[in-house]
Formats: sequence, C-alpha cells, structure tokens
Amino acid sequence: MGKQMTEMLKGTLEGIVLALLAEQPAYGYEITTRMRDHGFTDIAEGTIYALLVRVEQKKLVDVEKVPSEKGPPRKVYSLNPAGTQELEEFWKTWSFLAQRIERLNTNTTETNTTTDTNTKEN
Repeated sequence: MGKQMTEMLKGTLEGIVLALLAEQPAYGYEITTRMRDHGFTDIAEGTIYALLVRVEQKKLVDVEKVPSEKGPPRKVYSLNPAGTQELEEFWKTWSFLAQRIERLNTNTTETNTTTDTNTKEN
C-alpha cells in the first residue's frame, strides 16, 4: 500500500470500523478479518486494536467480555447510539467529500482531454 493510501485511510479508518460494527458486533481479530474480506488487506491488527481503544474511550461502542475457548475473555464491541450518530456523520462527510473530489477529477480529466486534443491538432 502506498503512502498516500495509508494517509487517506488514517482519516477514514474509524468510520470503516464503525460501519463494520453497525453490521454486527465483533471482537478485534474478527474486525481485522472482516476488513480484509472487504479488501483492506494491508491493515495491521495493532492498528485496529489501537483504534478500538479510542472508540471505546470516546464512548462510541459498548463492550462485553465474552468467554473464549482459547485464553482470556474476548472484548466484543457493538455500536451504541453515540456510535450510530458518529457513523451517520461520517457517511454525510464522506458523501460531501466524495462528490467534490469526483467533480474535481471529472473537471481535471476533461481539461486534460481537451489539452491533449488541442496539442495533437497543433
């Protein structure tokens, strides 16, 4: 994964995790696995665990300790009303930014196509 992708993901990772938890509650490793299933293959487990600590501190999730067959109890995270509200705000912000970025991309593509055509004609 390139540096630009890493930087962009830093700003959106919390929203991605909240979206996964909106689908169903999960524990840390399960969240990492589900992210990989969605194509986010280069995310380190440690990154997810640090993010889960932050969303827990921000009170965006409820945490339940569930017994594990292999070792200590697992923390299962579920989205609470504050997390749902945060996720809704994330999607609004994402849509706003995506529309404007796509508009810029379209304008840039059209400008480059026009410039290429004019250059070839001269």
